[in-house]
Amino acid sequence: MMFGLFRKNPRREVVQALYARSAEASRAPWLYTVAAIPDTVEGRIESLTLHALLVMRRLKELPSPGPEVAQDYVDALFLHIDHGLRELGVGDTTIPKRMKKIAQGFYGRVQAYAAPIDASDAELLAAALVRNIPAVAAEPLASYVLVSGQRLSGWTLDDVLTRQDLFVAPVS
Repeated sequence: MMFGLFRKNPRREVVQALYARSAEASRAPWLYTVAAIPDTVEGRIESLTLHALLVMRRLKELPSPGPEVAQDYVDALFLHIDHGLRELGVGDTTIPKRMKKIAQGFYGRVQAYAAPIDASDAELLAAALVRNIPAVAAEPLASYVLVSGQRLSGWTLDDVLTRQDLFVAPVS
């Protein structure tokens, strides 16, 4: 049993790499300049949420082990957010409350954005984005989210886990 703690988990490594690609895409400068997502902790979490929910949605649509990988991916997302908050100096006693609020926000956004994404309705998605991200330039962001979601929709599990170009390059 003790030696099991030191074994490499290949799925964990793949999920961590997938998370890293999503996080990198969520930090693209155009998101904070053209799309006007606030360059704050909350704004960065909003950007990360948008990218993560697209990946999570695709993984959940795939046959097994897609949904299991989706859960591992979301677990990795929240673990990284937790670590990020700790690095920012958020106290240990405050972390659980902040994480609960962040998780509620994440799943609330998953629900709020689901119907507009499913319908490829940029106007409805833009309205939902404005409700959640103050002062955002919703039209270019909605377009980016919809095109990226459509791109992912045709991919296999292997594509999602290995391709470097998860999201479309924005038109600035």
